[in-house]
Amino acid sequence: MFDLYIGIDDTDSKDGMCTTYICSVIIDELKYFGYNIKGYPRLIRLNPFARFKTRGNGALSFKLILKSEKDIEKVKKIVLKNVEELSELEDERTNPGVVFYRGEITEELKSYSLKAIRSIISIEDAQRFSDEIGAEYFKLKKGRGIIGALAAIGCPNNDKTYELIAYRMPENYGTPRKIDYDSVFQMNKLTYPDTFDNVDGENGYIAIEPHTPCPILYGIRGESPEAVENAGKIIKVNEPVEKIMVFETNQHTDMHLLKADKISNLEQFKCYIIEGSVQNFPFTREGGHVIFILEDDSGEIPCAAYEPTKEFRETVRKLAPGDKLRVFGGIGEKRTLNIEKIEILELVKIYETQNPLCECGKRMKSAGRGKGFKCIKCGVKLREEIKDTIEVKREIKEGFYEVPPSARRHLSKPLVRLKP
Repeated sequence: MFDLYIGIDDTDSKDGMCTTYICSVIIDELKYFGYNIKGYPRLIRLNPFARFKTRGNGALSFKLILKSEKDIEKVKKIVLKNVEELSELEDERTNPGVVFYRGEITEELKSYSLKAIRSIISIEDAQRFSDEIGAEYFKLKKGRGIIGALAAIGCPNNDKTYELIAYRMPENYGTPRKIDYDSVFQMNKLTYPDTFDNVDGENGYIAIEPHTPCPILYGIRGESPEAVENAGKIIKVNEPVEKIMVFETNQHTDMHLLKADKISNLEQFKCYIIEGSVQNFPFTREGGHVIFILEDDSGEIPCAAYEPTKEFRETVRKLAPGDKLRVFGGIGEKRTLNIEKIEILELVKIYETQNPLCECGKRMKSAGRGKGFKCIKCGVKLREEIKDTIEVKREIKEGFYEVPPSARRHLSKPLVRLKP
């Protein structure tokens, strides 16, 4: 007996299908023919700034226990047939790839996976590495999916979460989903924090429901298979469910983030944890985006809390020049650091000047240019024009702040998962 790893990616489009669904169809068929799946299938999210990313930017893999060499060809036939039949091949942006790997998950393979999650890998680099480790790959059209397929096989699982995904009947694709929203909020109330990021109560957003014509009815995220399965029992829907499958994932682990020691080292299309000081009072741009400059001894970079981050922008607006921050986020097309969360390490003191206080307790008024101050209430005058310097109470505290679930990236770790 031996293990065979299978990776699949880039089968969907913005208009339909889902690689998790194709994976579930393949697994069901393999089980029907007597093949044993070892562990949970894996849903691995890749670099959120990859130029040619798929709709959810996720790749899938699973591990089979095979009894003989003859089984390999049978398995390949089943896998490739389903990928070819179910993929959105008519979409020019869909370029599926499938990888079969028989061997150990080496440190080199793990490093490749982390590179796919944190950086950019070309098809040529993926093919070259596949050849080096003896993996067999199959490309449909351009075959860009082999990049993620191989990464899904080798992804480390030091930190992991789970997602239960329920699928719709095919005849319901593209129609409004019939989910009982009250049951979703009830589920969240009963299972949080064992499940998380399933609703955004502040904005009335149901995060378990996709907003595309894909096969997914809903997806519940949590810390364990038991947690998401128990939560799934609470959800009520008014349409038939074709199937349900639980996936092991790297979602909400911050696996995409690199620790950077200085701003000048930051690169476009990568995600970082970086410390620095706020250079200016944040300002709001057209569209509701809130921007400030983060600086250190090596340089500076604009940081953005974009409009979809909703109430998080109010936190950012309260920052002041000199505040020390640890910022978590990624650098996109505009070379701006898109904020996922911040940790305020140190707040500066802010002062303002006010007219002097009279003995009667009232603030004095200016008596005119060069004439000092005068109390309107009791008539007391001061010839000096020296104002009082008063410390302003900050409306923010040191600690962590995060974007709401409705704006959270798949890989971004919510504060509820941060271990003390």
